[in-house]
Amino acid sequence: MEEWEVLQEDDEILVCYKPAGIATQNSKSTEPDMVSILKNYRKDKGEDTYIGVIQRLDQPVEGVLCFGKTKEATENLTKQLREHKITKKYYAIITRGNMPHEGTLQDYIVKDGRKGRAMIVTKDDPRGKKATLSYRVVNEVDDMRLLDITLETGRFHQIRAQLASRTAPIYGDVKYGGVGTNRPLCLCAYQTRFLHPKTGMPMEFTINPKGADFEDLLP
Repeated sequence: MEEWEVLQEDDEILVCYKPAGIATQNSKSTEPDMVSILKNYRKDKGEDTYIGVIQRLDQPVEGVLCFGKTKEATENLTKQLREHKITKKYYAIITRGNMPHEGTLQDYIVKDGRKGRAMIVTKDDPRGKKATLSYRVVNEVDDMRLLDITLETGRFHQIRAQLASRTAPIYGDVKYGGVGTNRPLCLCAYQTRFLHPKTGMPMEFTINPKGADFEDLLP
């Protein structure tokens, strides 16, 4: 498993890389998660241990996450998220499907808590929440296609469910019908953009995925 790392930190925010395999926040205290790891990180520095969660990444997904170090910063960033002022971009590898080279996917999603997965439902289903993303294919090698995805809504397992519903599951995402690899599924939150909660300055953080399957496909 890759190591987590701090990408940038000041008095208000803590931006870090979350490796695949670590939950953002876990109710099981026996398993480490990013919140507990960062609380210990702050404790070791003699700081207040507050960590505010603004957004989450699924446990098998790697990528950039921003946390608040004060309640005020967390409230500001949560408001930005609610007003769609935080931009989130992902890389995903698919190996099947006949999707156009670029487009917008819009569905209605329901979280099935018992099965721990998302289901696509009809627009008329009162349980459904609107899920929208746009994508473009940025590289192809043999039967593998690298998608650059901009997430417009942040529903539970949204990218995974929307791609799988088009017979284009993410490589390694066995839960949604993808090819098993015994490696993390090929989904990475590679970029986030937002306004600094105190200064209002535009902030942008971009990483390259560390998953081995991305190596031959990155632009």
